[in-house]
Amino acid sequence: MKIELYIAQLLYRYQCVTVPGFGAFLTEIQSAQLIEGSNSFFPPKKRIAFNINLKNNDGLLANHIALAEKTSYEYALSAIQHEVFTWKKVLEENEVLSIKNVGELRLNSDKNIVFTPNDQANYLTSSFGLAPFVSPLVKREIFEKEISVIEEKPTLTMVAEPTKTSFSYYKYAAILVLALGITASVGYPMYQNQITSETILVETAVQKQVQSKIQQATFFIENPVPAVTLSIKSPAPAKMPYHIMAGVYREEKNANKTLRTLNRLGYNAKRIAPNKNGYYPVLYGSYATFTEAEEAKKEINEKHNPDAWILIQSL
Repeated sequence: MKIELYIAQLLYRYQCVTVPGFGAFLTEIQSAQLIEGSNSFFPPKKRIAFNINLKNNDGLLANHIALAEKTSYEYALSAIQHEVFTWKKVLEENEVLSIKNVGELRLNSDKNIVFTPNDQANYLTSSFGLAPFVSPLVKREIFEKEISVIEEKPTLTMVAEPTKTSFSYYKYAAILVLALGITASVGYPMYQNQITSETILVETAVQKQVQSKIQQATFFIENPVPAVTLSIKSPAPAKMPYHIMAGVYREEKNANKTLRTLNRLGYNAKRIAPNKNGYYPVLYGSYATFTEAEEAKKEINEKHNPDAWILIQSL
């Protein structure tokens, strides 16, 4: 049985996929990249790494194979062991072990495994459909504006010479302006007094109407509208789909024993419903965001269990 396909399927959903007795493939989200030298753009992706120290069976790969192949958990586990034996034999013969859509492994001069990830596959589901591309170089041209100079030409002004007739017109015009000024000085104060008296009459009438409206409004205020009662629903509890797995157990008593041990150590441990195969999962804790779960997992790996991993529950 070739298990490469099942490893690739799990890398889309989980951060860590452990191959029992061989090692674990880990994923880390890498941001979008721009390479200015070649004008190349790369979308966000999951970068794959390999850790030979994570060899303990967490049940994830074996359960997935058993469900996909419609076989027993024990048969799936034996198939994984047989595949691991073949992989180790290939590496011992100094050959390159190629895992389809995952990467290549080889031994260096110190007999340590060197992993080269496959850059063609992108296991970040939010980047589905996004592919790298190269943009043509954008050339910018600078246009200079031509400023035309307008020559200024002298302006000719025509001035008519005064005549004797025009002087007589000026005399009558001056007399007319003087008469208008005297009339305005006398008539304007009278006009202002008239405007003031009319304004007082209008304001008095408006005040009477306002007082009448206030008395009418008072009658309605004495009979207030009954108060409205609003019911406010409490916000729904936040979903916590990111779980740090302590182990998956065939016997419920073993799961309860691990649960009690973790609670004594101060962890907010709990159990979730058994999976389709009847195994009992035990959690260190649940978190609302992947970042919180990742930080907690690092601390648990260092202080208590290096094989703890994150289970992402579908929302």
